[in-house]
Amino acid sequence: MTHSTGNPWWTWLVPALAALALALAWGSTLAGLWVAAIGAALVGAVFAAVHHAEIVALRVGEPFGTLMLALAITVIEVALIGSLMLAGGPDAPTLARDTVYATVMIVATGVVGLCLVVGSLRHGLSTFRVEAASQALSVLIPLAALALVLPNFTTSTGGPTYSDPQIGFIGALTLVLYAVFVFVQAVRHRDYFLPVDAERTNANTHAAPPSGPAALASLGLLIVCLIAVVGLAKTLAPWIGEAVAAAGAPPAVVGIAIALLVLMPETVSAVRAAAAGRVQTSLNLALGSALATIGLTVPAVGLLAVVLDLPLSLGLPPKEMMLLAVTLLVSTVTLAGGRATVLHGAVHLVLFGAFLFLAVVP
Repeated sequence: MTHSTGNPWWTWLVPALAALALALAWGSTLAGLWVAAIGAALVGAVFAAVHHAEIVALRVGEPFGTLMLALAITVIEVALIGSLMLAGGPDAPTLARDTVYATVMIVATGVVGLCLVVGSLRHGLSTFRVEAASQALSVLIPLAALALVLPNFTTSTGGPTYSDPQIGFIGALTLVLYAVFVFVQAVRHRDYFLPVDAERTNANTHAAPPSGPAALASLGLLIVCLIAVVGLAKTLAPWIGEAVAAAGAPPAVVGIAIALLVLMPETVSAVRAAAAGRVQTSLNLALGSALATIGLTVPAVGLLAVVLDLPLSLGLPPKEMMLLAVTLLVSTVTLAGGRATVLHGAVHLVLFGAFLFLAVVP
């Protein structure tokens, strides 16, 4: 999370402008500069939402703060996916899969790799708690398998899909597993997820928690931002689909773009924490995002698909399954010892580069 507990002027102005843009654009036909303005308002609302989530998170403290950030980002991600799914198009059935897969890969390779490289270059060695990493990975691996791999091998429906009962059952399983992880992180084994040297870290790198009124103001602005994100995403959805089709880009690029947008502010926070020597906080942010994406986004999108009778393909193609398996294996090796060097981070970044390149040049 960020070090500042204040609300700069832009964190008040952007939500107001985003709400105004939503009011003006609702029900209108977008074209030209108006599309760019709405897109800028959407990006600004995402950044402002994460900022205000961080302020509230600082008030409630670790590890609840990282949980709040993960929930805020999940709301944004579901809004973007749902809007594009409702807009229809030939690639709508695979959008949720592409976005969830992209989020996991960006987090596990790009964000983790960047944090380990920055932390190791600044401090010689990145240290973190093995207990926290093992808890997160023990949940991430089965969640990824249930959501993104198993649909390829079920026989109730053809193709990489679940039947409606299967979607409901798998969605319930992922919710339960994520809820147990949250309970372990926030209650039963909270100390596992605190920084290795919590007293020194809190004294030297954390700002004082914000006041109650400041936290309440941020909570209100966070709600405004999330409403703006949901509305603006719905407004932009048809234009995004048309633009991607006109450009001839692979369908997976849309999912990557959504994942990059919602993860960008949190990635900045994670890298700042790593630079300050708080690699544990970085990993909490990164792995928490991946877990929340599967544990919350998949059930939400699955419910949307069942209720509105929308097609939903979740199973990954073979190439993506292989990359996901390698990423989870490398993550297990990297996080098994509680210490990582710049080499570990470089390996993750290489996988991140391979993921991006093969998505654009399949």
